[in-house]
Amino acid sequence: MTHKAYQNAQTVTEDPRATEYRLFGQVTGALIDAQKSDTAIGSRAEAIDWNRKLWRTLASDCLDDRNQLPPAVRAQIVSLSLWVSKYSKQVTRKGAPITPLIEINRNIMQGLQGAA
Repeated sequence: MTHKAYQNAQTVTEDPRATEYRLFGQVTGALIDAQKSDTAIGSRAEAIDWNRKLWRTLASDCLDDRNQLPPAVRAQIVSLSLWVSKYSKQVTRKGAPITPLIEINRNIMQGLQGAA
């Protein structure tokens, strides 16, 4: 029985867009929690850093020549990643609102959901 369950797990895979959507949802949820509550500065910084890492990973993937997205889309993702990095510094150093980071992520999630 265990062997059968293992075989089923191997054949069931998540669509890459669904994986990206789920990850954006988790990161965005952390940003929302950081925005809503009087969380410790460390927790807020962790959420912002997690978001920055997500965007940095996306940009790195888009810079890879094997990426099959259209070049214009790849360039836009890299551009957004640079903006997220720059704006995240304003959030952590100057107390800028987190809302724009949340909005960007939600827009991406809508696009991923519509494309799925």
